[in-house]
Amino acid sequence: MNSLYDFHDEYYMRLALDEARAAADEGEIPIGAVVVDSAGNIIGRGHNRTESLCDVTAHAEMQAISAAASTLGGKYLVGCTLYVTVEPCPMCAGAIGWSQLRRIVTGAPDAKRGYSVLQRPGKSFFHPKATVTQGVLEDECASLMRAFFIRRR
Repeated sequence: MNSLYDFHDEYYMRLALDEARAAADEGEIPIGAVVVDSAGNIIGRGHNRTESLCDVTAHAEMQAISAAASTLGGKYLVGCTLYVTVEPCPMCAGAIGWSQLRRIVTGAPDAKRGYSVLQRPGKSFFHPKATVTQGVLEDECASLMRAFFIRRR
């Protein structure tokens, strides 16, 4: 895992943050995601829609992965990068692994429900060749989540 990132990562994470804001505007937990191909094209985007779709699996990552697979016309996203504002849950981490995404870039950690809580040392939910970059725009991503839950309480 890596915490070094560049301005490209910030650019795409800002797009994921736009998705997270759209989720908040819809009364959903504000998590957003985008999938980018190796040429830098956005091929999938999504935000949480669990409430509006009455579907516990309608997480931002799942929405973005499905959109990207549809764009590419296949289930594998080899060579693609997922940007997500909050560390994926174990369900989403499993989908990320099955889709063979090769790079995962996260914003804020999720110490309660993130995949890292359940991941065993030396084991990974992700593809063996996948790399993880953490903490991109972490403060902004975490702030959006905090503000949402403060408003809900």
